[in-house]
Parts: sequence; structure tokens; C-alpha cells
Amino acid sequence: MQGGSSGIGYGLKYQARCISDVKADTDHTSFITGTLSLREENEVHLLRLSSGGTELICEGLFSHPNEIWDLSSCPFDQRIFSTVFSTGESFGAAVWQIPELYGQLNSPQLERIASLDGHAGKVNCILWWPSGRNDKLISIDEENLFLWSLDCSRKAAQVQSKESAGMLHYLSGGAWDPHDVNAVAATCESSVQFWDLRTMKKTSSIECGHVRNVDYDTRKMHILVTAEDESGIHVWDLRMPKVPINELRGHSHWTWASGGTDSTVNLWFASTTSDELTSGSVVASPSQKLDPLLFSFNDYEDSVYGLAWSSREPWIFASLSYDGRVVVESVKPYLPRK
Repeated sequence: MQGGSSGIGYGLKYQARCISDVKADTDHTSFITGTLSLREENEVHLLRLSSGGTELICEGLFSHPNEIWDLSSCPFDQRIFSTVFSTGESFGAAVWQIPELYGQLNSPQLERIASLDGHAGKVNCILWWPSGRNDKLISIDEENLFLWSLDCSRKAAQVQSKESAGMLHYLSGGAWDPHDVNAVAATCESSVQFWDLRTMKKTSSIECGHVRNVDYDTRKMHILVTAEDESGIHVWDLRMPKVPINELRGHSHWTWASGGTDSTVNLWFASTTSDELTSGSVVASPSQKLDPLLFSFNDYEDSVYGLAWSSREPWIFASLSYDGRVVVESVKPYLPRK
């Protein structure tokens, strides 16, 4: 099925491409997003879904000095987040803190906790320790992977270790394994590289199409999802990495975690067949024979670059199109009935 969104909308003032769930806010369903304007002063918007689920409320609006290319909320402190930004001439990365009394201030200013300096090339993303309180951060640029130690009280970040991806390898992003905090997956053109943080060495890789995005299944071990330019979404079982266990094709253009440059958001119902795979069988379950595409939201007017699932209400996700439109949607009306 396809059609327009029935979700709750919110408009940013400028173009944007990144949005993050505020995981540490356990009392509200919240998202944080930032803009990408070359000529204007950029903004960070802290958004909260109303208790009735009918309105997106701007809890805080903050100035950010540069274009925001990546934004990620701290998993243990709802007032802390990281950004990757561009000055127009170079890229940088920093960790920021929202002032404590931001709701009572006329023009609250973000506090820069630490700058993640040391990158010579374009910084692509910042990864936070996947769960619980920890001082570790990862930053990935086109050629290197950095492991940082962050001290918020001293407002400092130090490089603990650094490793190069090697000649002719260009990293574009990554994901931290929530089931193994020593493992990180890094996207590298037509492959995904796996790194052991204890040795800062590559342990293995899987070959695939030009990878745009990668993420781990937070509930099941060994399951990885890749979004690729021409072949859509692939689901992998890392115990048998030669071929994906599921393929989801639904975008007519590049795929970005099932929001695409075709101005579409696709909602999928995909089995990872983990039960069958753990018993040694690679035969798909009967449910996979059904069309896994539940709904295609096609009323966006620009490319959709940002998607974030709520950790507090996992049936809710937020999408962000390049024209600055945020839409929060519930998947419940689209789930197959038992």
C-alpha cells in the first residue's frame, strides 16, 4: 500500500538531514534534530511528543554555529549530544550540552563540552557507547577510526586509540554492536568492515553494494541491516555472512535506511528468521513469502535522509526530509492483523 502520511508534522526553518531519538529521556518520547544552512545560523530543535500523541512540541531551540551533517543524542544524559559539522571549508565534531534551565531562558546557548579534534579529512559520524553510562565515543572519518575517552566534568576528550582503514578504503559511517561493546561495523564503499576495539584491528568484512547505512538489531545478536544504493535493504546473519538472509527492495533510487532520495519512506515487516537459522536451516519462514512492504509514505516533497525510532515507544518513528519537515508516525495502524 502507499499513500500520504497521517503522522504529526513539524517544520524546521532550514534544510536538514539528521535526527536522533533522545534515548535518555525516559519520561517523554523525544527527538533532537539540526539544520544544514550554508548562509544562515543553524539551529538545533529539541522536540517532544505530547502526552496525548497529537502534537510535536518544541522544548528547546538552540543556535549552532555550523551546518550539521550528523547528530546523535547521548544515551545516558538527555541534555548531551554530539554533532558533526561543516564550516564550508572543513569538517569538525563536538559534544554539546543543553543548559539546565533552557525552558526558562530567552535565548539559551549550547555549551561545547569537548571538541573531537585530530581529524584531517571529512568526519562522517559519531557513535556513542551503545547502552548504559560510559565515557567512550567513536568518531569515523574517511580514512580513520578514533576511540575517545570523554570527561564531561573536565570538558575534555582524549584519543585513546586510532587506526587507519588502509589505502584505497574510504569509510562513510558505522554502528556499534549493542551485544558486543568491543565490536564496531564500519561502512566502506561496497563492503562492511568489522573492527575489534581491543586491538583496533579489522577482524572480517562482508561484501555488498554501495552501502549508505548500517545498523544492528538491538534485540537479536548477530543480525545486521545494510541500506544500499541500488539493491535496497539487506538483512544479514553475521554467523553466515556470505549472502543476506533477507532482501527488501522498494525504493526507485538510493536507499537510506528505508527513507530515500526518491522522497519516500517505506515501512517494512521483515523476519530475520533467527530461529530457523540457529537450528542450521537457511530456509525462509512462510511469512517471508508475503509482501514485506507494509506501507509506502510518498507525500514527501524532498529526499528523506533522517529516520529515528523511539526507544521509549518502539512503535513510533520520526522521519526528516531535506526541506526540514519532521513527521512522527506510529506503525500500529499498518501492522498485519493476527
